[in-house]
Amino acid sequence: MIPRALLPSVLVSISLALASAQQLPRKAPDWNISAIDGKPLALSQYHGKSVVLAFILTTCPHCRLTVGYLAKDQQTYGPRGFQVLASAIDMGVPGVIPPFVKEFQLPFPVGYNTDGNAMLAFMGYSRDHLPHMPILLFIDRQGTIREQHEGSEEKDYFNDRQEQNLQKSIEALLKPVPGRSR
Repeated sequence: MIPRALLPSVLVSISLALASAQQLPRKAPDWNISAIDGKPLALSQYHGKSVVLAFILTTCPHCRLTVGYLAKDQQTYGPRGFQVLASAIDMGVPGVIPPFVKEFQLPFPVGYNTDGNAMLAFMGYSRDHLPHMPILLFIDRQGTIREQHEGSEEKDYFNDRQEQNLQKSIEALLKPVPGRSR
């Protein structure tokens, strides 16, 4: 039983934890990523595909590991209607992207975003949330965000089973939903 004197602080802690939790599933609003060639990459142009939208830092070790796994996943699952999109949020974008793409020989589009408040809103976070990178959004063929994972989930998702966790999440996205056409 919680002592009455501690109840207000416990309730505030619970409220803060719930406020940072993401509502899932939720409809993905349209989102544009600035491409190096100047043309925007719109999330809506991939409607009908299962998408992983990855927000990354090109120098972050966790992001780099994740991008390596996603490159393999794009090759494996792409023929089944899967698409990875990456948005770098580094300082100095777009200049850091071409060497990053070349280093990893990425088989998926990588662009950038610079509006931090818009990104936080898109991800369902409050403006004062300091995200841990990478952030992965798993979006189904109908444009619904089914899963969202942040780099702070080291115990749960970004651990020594990350590659298997990604594959499991992608397989779930690619399964047909009963009553819906692919």
